[in-house]
Amino acid sequence: MTVFIRTLISGLNLGSIYALIALGYSMVYGIARMLNFAHGDIIMVGAYSGIVAVMSIGLPPIVGILLGVIVCALLGITIERLAYKPLRQAPSLSILITAIGVSYLLQNLALIIFGPEQKAYPMFSGVKSFQILGAKIDGITILTLAVTACIMIGLNLFINKTKIGKAMRAVSEDKGAAELMGISTDRTITVTFAIGSALAAIASAFYGATYVYILPTTGSMPGIKAFTAAVFGGIGSIPGAMLGGIVLGLIEQFAKQYISTLWSNAIVFGVLIIVLLVKPTGLMGKTIQEKV
Repeated sequence: MTVFIRTLISGLNLGSIYALIALGYSMVYGIARMLNFAHGDIIMVGAYSGIVAVMSIGLPPIVGILLGVIVCALLGITIERLAYKPLRQAPSLSILITAIGVSYLLQNLALIIFGPEQKAYPMFSGVKSFQILGAKIDGITILTLAVTACIMIGLNLFINKTKIGKAMRAVSEDKGAAELMGISTDRTITVTFAIGSALAAIASAFYGATYVYILPTTGSMPGIKAFTAAVFGGIGSIPGAMLGGIVLGLIEQFAKQYISTLWSNAIVFGVLIIVLLVKPTGLMGKTIQEKV
């Protein structure tokens, strides 16, 4: 029972990290109909920003995290303006090639600046552990779950209650009609990239706290799995990204604990294939019928 509880909490923790990253994928696709495959590397940039802020400049950890959020939000805006805005009407292959190019650019810049050696992530030292039904749970896990839940609630309120949130929904439904109503599509998409990148920066803080060390390639696998989570939940759906991330994290951790660490990734992607065969739009995705 203790092992089960520990695995369950660990899966929720990992799933929360995937969910925060997947929200960026889903928001950008839902509004701009583009997939930002460089999104995973923004996690790495956020982590390195925090390391520099705390270890080199000497700022408090919470300020380091906030600095990482600002840096990643600005990076998201820059990527959208320079790389994706000129390609909005381009074929999907051109967008994919551009995204891969941006991803390799960020990784190689990190390699040049910080070197190939792994660096320790210093943000959450000294967080207390808890006992839950006899299982010892790291305090950072509880913090991750709490922050993710708060962000999900706040994001839903933002999308449904604020002016820019309603603009995002309008652009997602019909860009042409939104522009006729006076909504700036360019500004809305830019804000979406900024929010998604800021969420990736928050995810990088918890990822660094969980896995301790950061490398220039740190964001690659979490980015792929977060994209998988977004597709799993229904690409373009914010609740679907959250659900997909949580379910994916649980599947991965239980597969590692009860089947095999070597097979966990294969099981995760295998479950995704099965779900898409049964429900191609994902768990919470909707089939959109376009009138001709």
